[in-house]
Amino acid sequence: MQARQKPEQITDLPEFKPAWWLKNCHLQTIMAKYLAPKKPLPHQAELLQLPDGDELMLCFGQTPPAKAQALVVLLHGLEGNIHSHYVRGMLHSLQQQGFAAVLMHFRGCHGQANKLPRAYHSGDTEDLRFVLHTLKARYPGVPLAAVGFSLGGNVLMKYCGETAKHCPLYAAAAVSAPLQLSASADRINRGFSKVYQRYLLNRLKATMQRKLNRHADFPLAIRADDIQRLQSIREFDQQLTAPLHGFADAEDYYRRSSAKAYLRTIARPHLLIHAKDDPFLAAEAIPTAEELSPYSQLLLSEYGGHVGFVSGAIPGQPRYWLDLVIPAFFQQHLP
Repeated sequence: MQARQKPEQITDLPEFKPAWWLKNCHLQTIMAKYLAPKKPLPHQAELLQLPDGDELMLCFGQTPPAKAQALVVLLHGLEGNIHSHYVRGMLHSLQQQGFAAVLMHFRGCHGQANKLPRAYHSGDTEDLRFVLHTLKARYPGVPLAAVGFSLGGNVLMKYCGETAKHCPLYAAAAVSAPLQLSASADRINRGFSKVYQRYLLNRLKATMQRKLNRHADFPLAIRADDIQRLQSIREFDQQLTAPLHGFADAEDYYRRSSAKAYLRTIARPHLLIHAKDDPFLAAEAIPTAEELSPYSQLLLSEYGGHVGFVSGAIPGQPRYWLDLVIPAFFQQHLP
């Protein structure tokens, strides 16, 4: 793929206007999940073998990639999966608008422990690199795009920055991405946000317990009760994420994995969506104009929570703005 000229900014993307009955950031974050329609979403699962002997699961929607205008790869957030409301909504919306779509589960996120002791993390782009190269070889001539949510958005933007003009994607979008990991780990450990941290931490602990049960030769000297005593995501990253993946400590992991430092080198059109009231992310996660690439488009709203962005004038009848704006962005940047 040849490098493109600097894209024109898309000015007709619909502006986010929060539902008047869901203006609070916590309502946006929490109710986005519980109000999402429970539509059936047929998909085909595939266990993809990775070069190091591990595996991850891909979930393809019903639209055949070879017959679609493009194939969009979805990256879920921390401990997300095919059942996450934002994944299902985006898969449905993309297919309704003529795209093929596939969810890439991070290692161990499809309900079973992965084969190796290692896991996934916010800066691990090698699995995404392998998946994209696999899809490009499998579906030659089909344009590729990608959208990442939260942790998946950080991974995606870091990958786009690392690959720069060699990126195989035509366009990308990141929603509520923790582009500055250290400050965001501190943010989620304050106030009401600790409720979200407890939920995510419990899921992380359960995933790690599955690993301990599977791997008698687990490389860290840590026991199940040690894991249960961890009180924050930063502690989890200090004791598990960092040493499992070759980082000196949590701060070293955060510094080397934060995508914010890679934004300037991205050479493909990409959309960054953030809400100022996001209860997961620190203000430092929102990039300034000086930190952005000429190919960046930042949609920054006052409200929206974390991967919320629910609009709608009638209580109980939500409209999911992300499912409108992201396909519209891809429509305007794909060939």
